[in-house]
Amino acid sequence: MALTLKKLLQKKLIKQNIKYTGIGILVGICLSLVIMVVSNNPITFKRLFLNILFSLFITLSISNIFSIFRKYSEKFTRRFWQYILLYYLCNLLGMVVGVEICYVIISFIYDFPYEFLNHLREYKFNAVIVTIAGTLMLLYHLQQRNAESALKVKEADLIRINQLKTQAELQALQSKINPHFLYNALNAITSLIHEDPDKAEDMTIKLSKLFRYSINSQQENFCSLKEEIDILNTYLAIEKVRFGNRINFNIEVDEQLAHLSFPRFLLQPLVENALKHGLKDTFKNGLLEVKVSQNGGKLEILVLDNGVSFSDELVAGYGLQSTFDKLALLYPEQHEFELINQPKKHIKITIPVSA
Repeated sequence: MALTLKKLLQKKLIKQNIKYTGIGILVGICLSLVIMVVSNNPITFKRLFLNILFSLFITLSISNIFSIFRKYSEKFTRRFWQYILLYYLCNLLGMVVGVEICYVIISFIYDFPYEFLNHLREYKFNAVIVTIAGTLMLLYHLQQRNAESALKVKEADLIRINQLKTQAELQALQSKINPHFLYNALNAITSLIHEDPDKAEDMTIKLSKLFRYSINSQQENFCSLKEEIDILNTYLAIEKVRFGNRINFNIEVDEQLAHLSFPRFLLQPLVENALKHGLKDTFKNGLLEVKVSQNGGKLEILVLDNGVSFSDELVAGYGLQSTFDKLALLYPEQHEFELINQPKKHIKITIPVSA
């Protein structure tokens, strides 16, 4: 029973009628007080009851008739004067309906014959009251509607500003990742120029390809998972020249996930972080793995290495910090980021699946 009542109260029409029931009763009481002051005579219970009865049913009739007309005649009230005309017509029609309903009720209570549409005196009196009260309500609703419109405009502006801010932050973040990697790669190329010119040339060509790809797609925050793996493979090709046989690289991605949308340049900073920190002192049998799989509606990304464990008091370097920031911007409160040492050291990221 309580649940049914709650569902009814949630319906717009029910809520509207409850609201206007209160308004109708309040108007009836106020009208009785005004009559008492003007006439300088105490108001009787019968007069108070009749004032509230008329006020209540006229108010409810007007509100419901106006709601019905507004719902089914929107194309006829596109202009402001049409809306005003409809409003006052509904007020007059609602007043007539409300008066007739009241007389039907009164005829049963006080036992006198009901005469349909034969209450001219009541029409004249209530028409004045309805016009005054209706105009006040109209001014209130117009002011409220203008305030709501202004609020919606401000909210839309705020959303646009936040979107531009997020886009600017992502672009700034992307612009930081590329020079950071470029600095490391150029250092490696410099060290190889005299030792192994062929490797230095190979690294330069691959770096040019990677950097060109990055610049051409800097305005885009997402790419397909296949594109992201291609980016990573180009990066790893550079690092293989640099590290030789010291570290083995392994990438495992289900081919069925290749079309999924994926944050651009998410994997490269994590792999770079593993090479720079976890595997920096590894001279043989190093292993770095990247695995991407789907678990329900989530993508699970693992970056594993057999290097130095994560410290309990880890201070995030640029690779990790840029990943934190990117995930927070792209997936606010929809992602997980874990640093795990046991049973095998790895970074685990969980994000929603996007087609």
